[in-house]
Amino acid sequence: MMFTSSDNFSFLKILSFLKSHKSEFLSGQDMSDVLKISRVAVWKDIKKIRSLGYKIESKQNLGYRLVNTTKLLLPWEVTQNLNTKFLGKKVYYFNTIDTTQNFAMEIATRNNMNGTIIIAKKQTGGRGRMKRKWKSPVGGIWMSIIIHPKFSVSSTTLVPIAISLALCLAIEKTLKIKPELKWPNDVTIKGKKVAGVLVDASIISNEIEYMIIGVGINFKIKPTELANIIKKTPNFYGVTTLVKKDENSLPLLHQFLYELENVFQMIDSKHTGKIVNQWTKRSSTIGRNVSIITGNGSINGKAMKIDNDGALIISKGKNIEKILAGDIIY
Repeated sequence: MMFTSSDNFSFLKILSFLKSHKSEFLSGQDMSDVLKISRVAVWKDIKKIRSLGYKIESKQNLGYRLVNTTKLLLPWEVTQNLNTKFLGKKVYYFNTIDTTQNFAMEIATRNNMNGTIIIAKKQTGGRGRMKRKWKSPVGGIWMSIIIHPKFSVSSTTLVPIAISLALCLAIEKTLKIKPELKWPNDVTIKGKKVAGVLVDASIISNEIEYMIIGVGINFKIKPTELANIIKKTPNFYGVTTLVKKDENSLPLLHQFLYELENVFQMIDSKHTGKIVNQWTKRSSTIGRNVSIITGNGSINGKAMKIDNDGALIISKGKNIEKILAGDIIY
């Protein structure tokens, strides 16, 4: 099942009608008359809306009333009340997909794709950094975001830092939780991973053609079940979930897109120091003795700071090293 923000299904007219009269019952005949469709079509559309997770109360001789909205991140829900200039204006939603990242790559070079979001309820072949598998069960937020950035290639190493900061800020503001940031791009709670970021980019003639930002958030998952599946993967340090009760993830998504636009604007205007300062305040890495696993082996030292390009600066006695990529072990 796939929906897009450009779809014009008949049931969306019924849904909009119910939303605009949320506190009152609407008869099937009234909706039939106003929307100029048959009573049978009204009934079929109500059935479809319910199948998408909306709770609709029905009473004989009164009609239908919308009681609760859906928890699914459907395109028409994502684009509504969105406080961004370009992120999230176009949305693709999949019930199940191998990976949103692959689909994003397929469409990234089409016209008007800047800011497009691909969301999945479940991924069967999700991946993380360094080609690792990323388990994506129902209950998480699994998405990819296409951007055609204005900033230069030299800023690409800062992007994962900026994205993880935006996500951390969104979690703080919507859920009143204070996560920490683990270099280079993990969001953690009490030392356990709650979200991660993956960035794929196409660079031609030293210019960024497009960037695809993969974001995986354990919004409402079962950490124990997930941990049992992935605990033998390299550098596993635990997983957790953002919420345990049934909550709507849409406010978090909206806030994240807003914060993400802000950090991109900081990169565009070369105010990267603000990103570095805010990231450092929330970091669980800076000031600690760390072991960094890189493609060339392991490096041990004390994490001193991150540079304005997102690189980690560590001290090894009297020597200073700059690390652009790697896995941190505390």
